[in-house]
Amino acid sequence: MVRYPFVTFTSLFTGVRDDPDVKVMMAGSTLRKVKSRSWKKPRHFRLLEDGLTIWYKSRWAGKGHSTFSVTELEAVREGHQSEVLQSTAEEFPADHCFTLVFHGRQGNLDLVADSPLEARAWIQGVRKLIHKAQTMDEKERLDQWVWDWFQKADKNKDGKMNFKEVRKLLKMMNIDMNEEHALHLFTMADRSGSGSLEIEQFVHFYKLLTQRDEVWKVFQDYSGDGEKLLLEELENFLKMEQQEGGWSTQHALELIDRYEPSDSAKKQGAMSLDGFQMYLCSQEGSIFNPEHRGLYQDMSQPLSHYFISSSHNTYLLEDQLRGQSSLEAYIQALKRGCRCVEVDAWDGSDGEPVVYHGHTWTSKILFRDIISTLKEYAFKASDFPVILSLENHCGVEQQKVMAQHLSQILGDTLLSNLLDGQMLQQLPSPQELRGKILLKAKKIGGVEDCLDETLTDEVSDEEEMANGDAAEDPPADSNKKSKSKLSRELSDLVVYCKSVHFHGFEHARSHGKCYEMSSFSESKAKRLAKETGTDFVQYNTRQLSRIYPSGLRTDSSNYNPQDMWNVGCQIVALNFQTAGLEMDLNDGLFRQNGCCGYVLKPDFMRDGNTRFTPEKPEERQGYRPLRLSIQVQYHTQV
Repeated sequence: MVRYPFVTFTSLFTGVRDDPDVKVMMAGSTLRKVKSRSWKKPRHFRLLEDGLTIWYKSRWAGKGHSTFSVTELEAVREGHQSEVLQSTAEEFPADHCFTLVFHGRQGNLDLVADSPLEARAWIQGVRKLIHKAQTMDEKERLDQWVWDWFQKADKNKDGKMNFKEVRKLLKMMNIDMNEEHALHLFTMADRSGSGSLEIEQFVHFYKLLTQRDEVWKVFQDYSGDGEKLLLEELENFLKMEQQEGGWSTQHALELIDRYEPSDSAKKQGAMSLDGFQMYLCSQEGSIFNPEHRGLYQDMSQPLSHYFISSSHNTYLLEDQLRGQSSLEAYIQALKRGCRCVEVDAWDGSDGEPVVYHGHTWTSKILFRDIISTLKEYAFKASDFPVILSLENHCGVEQQKVMAQHLSQILGDTLLSNLLDGQMLQQLPSPQELRGKILLKAKKIGGVEDCLDETLTDEVSDEEEMANGDAAEDPPADSNKKSKSKLSRELSDLVVYCKSVHFHGFEHARSHGKCYEMSSFSESKAKRLAKETGTDFVQYNTRQLSRIYPSGLRTDSSNYNPQDMWNVGCQIVALNFQTAGLEMDLNDGLFRQNGCCGYVLKPDFMRDGNTRFTPEKPEERQGYRPLRLSIQVQYHTQV
């Protein structure tokens, strides 16, 4: 078997170790860690010798310290580009400030240097290291992964790992292993008999620990000598197991070059078991169809023909009662490809509209700051249209202020007129709306009436209910319809997403306009799907529908979006801040098509005359059920 050739990480980063900015980081700096206007404390930061780990501690922490890896960082923002640093702008100049942005749901780190020169060195140094980490090949990534585990296990930092540290490592790796078997593997790896493992021996222990019998068996099935896969043998594997066609010869050569750690095997045009396992554990070995990673779907159909990645109460980082409202929540959602974000706008005390979850203890942020954030981040992950779902609780004066902010900040990015030559028989396509932001809100009259000055500026509270989390069932005296005032300036910015109350599928069929859309609570949507599934699917071929979580989900939990996609609902709004199965399903659906936030619905969900109902899928013409079988092998030693 070809030995795993471990490369130390100082050599991986030789190219940047001599960089002057990286040298500043390795020498260390005292930076202020800022959490709020009142919490600003000095911490000593430095880059460790591995070139990837950033270490920091306070002067009073004794031996205690914290670390994080550059691989955990997504970006560095300069200046006052966080709410925390904006709040301290008068105290700390912008050229002293920067923010480290982490992947996933981990909070950002706001830092202030003593000088612009020091801040610039850290900003540029971290960016270079992030770039280096992002451009590592698969072997380097595996090296880094092994090194990270060694560092975590080596508690006393002596460069060795004793068996006590090994047991803690197994617990950290969530490996359920009998102690006797673990000691056996440890003894096999401890070739020197010293009772501890140095890095090379740890690599051997890692290989023993992670040996996959099922991978070895597949390798043996295709390998002539059991030691390596020759080019023809690897090509045969790609054709038979990976279902690859005529381009498998060239692809096999590319895989050997990319994943084979042994130079001698590469020269033979062969792949060892190490290289084979490295390939299978890479993105290229993923079950996900590689042809669907990029933009591959027809984007020229009406908006109503697509599932749209959508967020509920986007401004919240936590729960619905006391959670923090933050611009960062919008940034994170948009970076994940979300194409429909929500704002709940209320009158602010100083004439500026604020956004928060009304009648709760959630914090408030300015409407104008959200629009500025939207302007900057709307099209970083995808250039297909963003829908801004406005739940409007403001009086007429502050509605005018909102309209002014929308127009002045977004400019031409905001779609405020019908597209040229657009017929109102169907909604425009994502392709036609590329780079545009659409406002979803109430509107005075229809799109056709936008120049009719005789229309009243009053709208019924039925339409108010359509804007969001209002009561699902109208009160007993609902025949006495109240009216609320709507600013004409704000109304005129609504074009293709007019919020209306839902009066039933029959009414929508005979009177509904393609640009009118309604919001449904999850329970109402489920009931409609169960009782009138076919009507719901037909409705969603022409008009947009938005589904939102029950008001009882104060913990920001989510419903199953699949139930709503099954009837063709496009804007299935979820709490993006809450991890779990529901967001996994959402991420899974929108991972395809270039992660652009739009996925074309199946053809039978785009046909206005469809008879499909999710309650009886077998009644659909051409119905052919597929069964997907997945074998998960879990190894444990007893």
